[in-house]
Amino acid sequence: MMPGINLRQLAFLVALSDQLHFSRAAEACHVTQPTLSAGLRELEETLGVQLAERTRRSVIMTPIGQEIADRARRLLIAAREIETLAGEQSAPHAGDLTLGSIPTIGPFLLPRALPEIRGAFPDLRLYLREEMTESLLDGLHAGRLDAIVVAQPFDIGNLETAFLFDDGYHLAAPPKHPALAQGRVSGADLAGKPLMLLEKGHCLQRHALSAYPDAGIQQDESFSATSLSTLIAMVSEGLGITLLPDLAIDAGATEGSRLALAPLPDACPRHVVLAWRKTSARANLFRDLAAILTRCRAELAAA
Repeated sequence: MMPGINLRQLAFLVALSDQLHFSRAAEACHVTQPTLSAGLRELEETLGVQLAERTRRSVIMTPIGQEIADRARRLLIAAREIETLAGEQSAPHAGDLTLGSIPTIGPFLLPRALPEIRGAFPDLRLYLREEMTESLLDGLHAGRLDAIVVAQPFDIGNLETAFLFDDGYHLAAPPKHPALAQGRVSGADLAGKPLMLLEKGHCLQRHALSAYPDAGIQQDESFSATSLSTLIAMVSEGLGITLLPDLAIDAGATEGSRLALAPLPDACPRHVVLAWRKTSARANLFRDLAAILTRCRAELAAA
């Protein structure tokens, strides 16, 4: 590293690249704006290049500034992992951990798991984030998140994973809907019947459409829900049918609703995993967390 460059200056640069605003970048770094501006000027002087174009209304990263910021982000992640590695030697299961989850898993699994996690790791401070899969992956690679709970099939790149469980589906429909007439529903029964699903961006939307790859399941293009609770409410009002993940049903998401459920034993399930960076120093902790999450899922199914 060149003399004069320090991690604090690089953190300022990364924050500016993320925020493109000096005040917000300073807030993200918990410093005053003059402190951040001075640090960035010192960095530019040391490197001998302009990192950002400043105007009264906007900040634009120069090409070299953006490239340096991208490399600095990786360097900061490595530095944090060095600190974590050292801390793991004295307190392997203590400190802060930020866990992300997709919205169709976290609200149904984590409330059951949190008491067990706190009991097993009383010195661990767990912070939860609920985001779409793409955002979770970005957060993991950027170091904003330590581990994520996501569902496959989905390309998650070169990450370490621990399999948690397979999550199948039930058909949810208004009582006495023709699709439920046989009691047992197959993919052929759903062919040509548009399904009410979550909006695009939710991996569950893609997974539901591929639950029966050969059946040609279609989405009702006139409607898309932002959450499973909205989807359940719409079906309860008789507006259509949908596929609901078994996890949500076992967690009580449909209790009190006016809908009927039919199992779909032949549907292709989604594979739920816990994922983390291969370079993380906390792999043993993540595997212990994975075991707890798997056990809690089984308890929900047995309840």
